[in-house]
Parts: sequence; structure tokens; C-alpha cells
Amino acid sequence: METISWNDFERVELRVGAVLEVVDFPEARKPAYKIRVDFGEFGIRWSSAQITKHYTKEELVGRQIIGVINFPKKQIANFMSEFLVTGFADENGDIVLSSIDKKVPNGSKLV
Repeated sequence: METISWNDFERVELRVGAVLEVVDFPEARKPAYKIRVDFGEFGIRWSSAQITKHYTKEELVGRQIIGVINFPKKQIANFMSEFLVTGFADENGDIVLSSIDKKVPNGSKLV
């Protein structure tokens, strides 16, 4: 494992946002949703997320998630992803979202 400096870590913009909308993404190679998230002062952004095994669209709306907002945009099929949704693979390789246990202001940075 490569070590990084504190300055390297500080450059990663891991921010909290609230999910506003979730829609199916049938064009994706693996089952995924398109999600629209409010990152407070950093704006509303879209991303795709392969989280269909553990989450329904309905339960995601209103939930706060953690995203990396300073990666460049990435084309996924016919869709432009504007941030990276963070999570962990379970024993089957299905993604479980990284999350917070208490509500914080949208846009808050992981420290």
C-alpha cells in the first residue's frame, strides 16, 4: 500500500450531499441508477451508481451520501457523471454506500 501525505488527503473533496432524485440507467453495462445530489454551496450534480442490489430508488431519495466532487467529469454510456459516489464492496462485490450516521449540512467536507 502506498502512503500519502496529509496534503494529498486534503486535496480530495469528499463532500456530503442529499439525494434529490434517482432514475434507472438502462444504458449502463452493469445495473445502475442515475442520481441527482445536492452538495449545498457546490451545487446539484449527477452521477451514476451501481447500487441497485442494496437500495431502491425510493429509499435513496432524501438520504445523505458521500461523494468525491473534484474528479473530472466522466462519460458513462450516454451520460456524464459529475462526481464519484463512495461505497464498499460486500462479500458478493455489490456496493454498500459509505454514509454518515447524523445529518450534517450538505457540502460538508470529510475531515
